[in-house]
Amino acid sequence: MVSTCRILSFTRASRQRMSGLQVEVENDCTVVSPSQQVKVTVKTVPSYCGITWTGTYEAPECISGDLQSHVPECITGRLSYDINPQRKELNVSVADMLEDHNYHLRLCHKDFICIGTGANTMIKKEELVKSTTLPYSRPLPCLCIEGWSAVMDAPRVQVCPFKDRLEELWFGINFDPLEGTLSWQPACPVTAAVVLCQEGEDGVCVDLPHASQNVSREKITFTKVDPHPQLCMKFTAGAQSWTRCPFSGTRFQAWEVVVTRGQGIEDVKMLSQITATFSVGLCEKSKGSAACQTTETHTIHVEKNKAVGLNMRGELCNSCLQVKRLDVEFAATVVHCLQQCNQSSQLRPVISSQPSWSLTWVVVPAGVCISGIIIVTVVLHVLLTVHQRRKQKRNGGCTFEKQTDPAFDCAVPVLQTKPILHGGVLVPDSPQYVYAERANLISD
Repeated sequence: MVSTCRILSFTRASRQRMSGLQVEVENDCTVVSPSQQVKVTVKTVPSYCGITWTGTYEAPECISGDLQSHVPECITGRLSYDINPQRKELNVSVADMLEDHNYHLRLCHKDFICIGTGANTMIKKEELVKSTTLPYSRPLPCLCIEGWSAVMDAPRVQVCPFKDRLEELWFGINFDPLEGTLSWQPACPVTAAVVLCQEGEDGVCVDLPHASQNVSREKITFTKVDPHPQLCMKFTAGAQSWTRCPFSGTRFQAWEVVVTRGQGIEDVKMLSQITATFSVGLCEKSKGSAACQTTETHTIHVEKNKAVGLNMRGELCNSCLQVKRLDVEFAATVVHCLQQCNQSSQLRPVISSQPSWSLTWVVVPAGVCISGIIIVTVVLHVLLTVHQRRKQKRNGGCTFEKQTDPAFDCAVPVLQTKPILHGGVLVPDSPQYVYAERANLISD
């Protein structure tokens, strides 16, 4: 708002000579800055009938190459760079910087203003090589190199090496397992649409109903989300789309359908790490179509860490199970197809939600009991054998305990015949031997 005045005088002779002609006045002594607006007023002194002329002039911006090269207020310097992705570094060089002044360089995230990231340096005016290295963490599209001369209110220049790397924005998806909340906030301002979708076997992600939000800068949140590997988040910016599946591993998977096969029968169970309610439907896939037509549906409640058996009475041929969690707002519909069986023995499958007790709980206790019985039997046999041998030794090697005559404690054989060992007890060769031995003892 600073005003400057200049008075131009015309002599009488010149007025007579220029009478009726336009007069052009050149004023080259008023200092203006780039992009400054100037108001020019022309009037007569003294005032001639109150006649004045007023005009507005706007000085050109510094985008002109001529001004950038000659006007100090427009000299920003020219930046060039090389990217080292392995070391995550930017090698920056400066040319045409303002003479006799130092130069600032930094990395910043561009938004309404460029917010510094902490990586900055100064190039001294005495340095012959006007270059430096700036480290970066992520190649975001809003990450820019900013440079300016070390003077008051110096204009700044910015170059953004990764401005086309939009795919770097679709990271940083967070999930709160306690609240069941899926959230994401863009690291850079971007105009995009975010939708939850279910990824199929063909890699195509089908949008879930009522699961779309628009984003620019603010954080977006999806509540009551079932963490399943097939549940993904799709980002669309312009004509391009990117899909990210935060639950692709088994880290957050809350439930699963377990199928075991034995003797031509499939045992199907549901196991959940949380208490939840599911819709389980029987469906069949038609030839040439990926869609599964549901024939009947059942609602099943599963307690935390308690397996629930889907008892399939009979064989289920060419059929699948279509499972979806009901106690959340956003969930994937998962299809588990069972093994094909003999078409001649089809029976109507029945789904029940009775808890499935594993056969292990029956086999293991029975095995322990049988093993105990065997061990006790062996110990008793050993003890009985030892007892018989000790008793035999006390009787002096006598084999028979019961005699016809109680006066005799033992029957000693006269003839040396070889006895036969049966089960640890010595038995004479024949009954005749016993009788002969008894007769010899009586005669003595």
